Amino acid sequence: MGRKFNVAVVGAGLVGKKMVEVLIEREFPFNKIKVLATREREEHIAGRIFKVEKTTVEGFNGIDFAFFAGTEGEKGASQEFGWKAVEKGAIVIDNGGDFRMHPDVPLVIPEVNSHHLKNHKGFIANPNCSTIIMLMALAPLHKRYRIKRIIASTYQAVSGTGSKAVEELDRQVHQYVKKEQLTKDVYPHTICFNVIPHIGNLSEQFPGYYSEEVKMILETRKILDCPEILVSATCVRVPVFNGHSEAITVQFDSQPDVDECRKILSAAEGVKLVDQPENAVYPCPIDVSGSDDVFVGRIRKNSAMENALDMWVVGDNIKKGAAQNAVQIAETMIRMNLI
Repeated sequence: MGRKFNVAVVGAGLVGKKMVEVLIEREFPFNKIKVLATREREEHIAGRIFKVEKTTVEGFNGIDFAFFAGTEGEKGASQEFGWKAVEKGAIVIDNGGDFRMHPDVPLVIPEVNSHHLKNHKGFIANPNCSTIIMLMALAPLHKRYRIKRIIASTYQAVSGTGSKAVEELDRQVHQYVKKEQLTKDVYPHTICFNVIPHIGNLSEQFPGYYSEEVKMILETRKILDCPEILVSATCVRVPVFNGHSEAITVQFDSQPDVDECRKILSAAEGVKLVDQPENAVYPCPIDVSGSDDVFVGRIRKNSAMENALDMWVVGDNIKKGAAQNAVQIAETMIRMNLI
């Protein structure tokens, strides 16, 4: 029998519950799973009843891995307890955005830059879901052709905002069918049958960009060890329950061969090629939701830029874009004997 680990999951929302489900689904070698949150209660997760405990520093005693489930825009838990959990002996894997750009915190997609884990100081950050989905498709091509420039437009599901946003879209759909007034609480505009080009807060560092777009710029550079890569992103919230889609234009140092790129992506770990546009076969979020992999299609030579490709990339933002990536980081650390 191999070593088993004591695990804590901090947060019991969409991402926290999905983390517990993924730990069980992937048969992570846990001895026990403790769920921590802002208040005590019972939660039904993955067919089991978990007694949720209030998060305290003492709650990390004896914990080997602490997964902080902070969803997009949420701050607090890892700021208050993250480094204290490290002091208690836990390895923290944080899905929140507070420490992603911290110089002492590796920002890791295991299939892309697991080597960054070697110098960890007990605290590892999960990238933003949009960045994970994009780089799962681009990193294999970067190894062959070297990326110069990325232009991304994202079509992001409401689950990225959290359970209240999912409830809001569902409520507005029902209100529309009943011909009732559409009420909104989560977003600044109605999300039902609408698109909102606004995710996060406006940035001072990149004027005119919202924070979700800035994450894609800075995180890409850090993960690929390429501060010179030029990235521009427009991130849009769409009336989809789960699954982020991205239209990506990528320019390389040399002319990429489209057929070779398809072969590279077909062989890439965690990537599935779905690219038969002549038969209307390409990834859609309704089909990808719940899947482990990131799906790529519509690969074609860009008609306006030299050495550039266009592609369509879709992934489950709650699973691979958050919970699964975090669990894979822990699995990789075990495999690399880093704990």
